[in-house]
Amino acid sequence: MKAILYIGHGTRSKQGAAEANLFTESVIKKVKHPIQQLSFLELTEPTIEQGFDSCLQEGATDITIVPLFLLAAGHIKQDIPDALAPLIEKHPNISVTMADPFGVQGRILDAIAELVTIEAEPFSLNDSILIVGRGSSDPSIQESFHSIAQGISQRLGIKEVHVCYLAAASPSFQEGLDSICEKASGRIIVIPYLLFAGLLLSEVKKEVKKKKKQVHSILLTGALGSHQVIQDIVIEKANGKENASAAASH
Repeated sequence: MKAILYIGHGTRSKQGAAEANLFTESVIKKVKHPIQQLSFLELTEPTIEQGFDSCLQEGATDITIVPLFLLAAGHIKQDIPDALAPLIEKHPNISVTMADPFGVQGRILDAIAELVTIEAEPFSLNDSILIVGRGSSDPSIQESFHSIAQGISQRLGIKEVHVCYLAAASPSFQEGLDSICEKASGRIIVIPYLLFAGLLLSEVKKEVKKKKKQVHSILLTGALGSHQVIQDIVIEKANGKENASAAASH
């Protein structure tokens, strides 16, 4: 029997965990498979092992892993496969495949442009955008964010689009925020490139609120998980409309 195991990042934030659960509950209603479970890589239960075991207890013989991750960094390339490896070894008769993370997709960039438009239209040529990524030491992440920044710039017609990171890459969020505030002649629009609320988004909100005391024309958009297109992508992955690869090979 076919099962879907969704894997979120996990968070110490109750609001973030609740958002991930609500998001997945909404997806589950639109996916055809009878066995569907949500699990988390860290900080939140159920764990990947608990979610995997739950699928087996419901009679799963074929499990598709659907990671709720925007980009392919260390968690996708290393941590999730490492967590799955002993489970796959323990249950060699269970077929396990893993869908890709979302990656840089035109429709995600369209969704971000729409979110920004709702929050900040009309735009001025003097406006600036700061995209805030989670961050990773994986160089492919910075390449991805370069593409994301270009795509947002093209869609919104704003030339000044910059990227910063909350961890493990530079410039840091604080450096990026300070720099754009010093140079901007128009409004500043801050886009957190995060799926759900959590401690990272809380940190962004706190710093933006502090900056508002000095720079009044600064706006912050919401997390990306609120947009329907993100849910649509997960539904497609769960329904097998995108290619999945053997989890053991990741």
